[in-house]
Amino acid sequence: MTIHAHALLFDNDGTLVSSLDSVERCWSRWAREYGITAEAFGRVELHGRPAAEIVADLLPAHLVPEAVARVEQLEVEDVPNGGVRLLPGTRDFLDALPSDRWAVVTSATRRLAEARLGAVGITPKALVSADDVTRGKPDPEPYLLAARQLGVDPAHCVVFEDAPAGLRAGRAAGMTTVALATTHRAAELDADLVVDDLSALSALVTDRGVTVSRRG
Repeated sequence: MTIHAHALLFDNDGTLVSSLDSVERCWSRWAREYGITAEAFGRVELHGRPAAEIVADLLPAHLVPEAVARVEQLEVEDVPNGGVRLLPGTRDFLDALPSDRWAVVTSATRRLAEARLGAVGITPKALVSADDVTRGKPDPEPYLLAARQLGVDPAHCVVFEDAPAGLRAGRAAGMTTVALATTHRAAELDADLVVDDLSALSALVTDRGVTVSRRG
């Protein structure tokens, strides 16, 4: 399959980088601090959602701002402790793209996203974080905002995601979707194209845009 686009929009955690170990460490510690049982914690979907929404599912409204700030602090502090690593293919794929043809669209806060990206040497020209939207994934708002920032029609954008919530957001935005089976089984991912990770893809840049193809 070959996909033609004017801009490429990437989720971060689970798509460009892996932070699963850090997320598990920090959220488990956070849950203990706030007295949340393992049963209650296990019922909440964590991956691909803004922290504020996750916390709101678990705690009374008056505790949410303080609790969100706490988990953000734990995750930022964990970055230098091996809290993030590049996923296969990320460096080569991004290096093939002009800076004005791609953006990072993450459910993390800007502070956390910049910490994780900075730790692996990724500096996107355009970054949409949880701080920039009123409705996070699976709502299309984050991806539509990224398209506006790049000045590209949403119909000419491709979304790269590892989480079902992010893929739903991309589809709702009217964009082509590519799923990476880095955190979920391929059978759980509904997308126009499903691959193991970015190492399975190549990008060819022309005057008309970017052509994304499966290698081999």
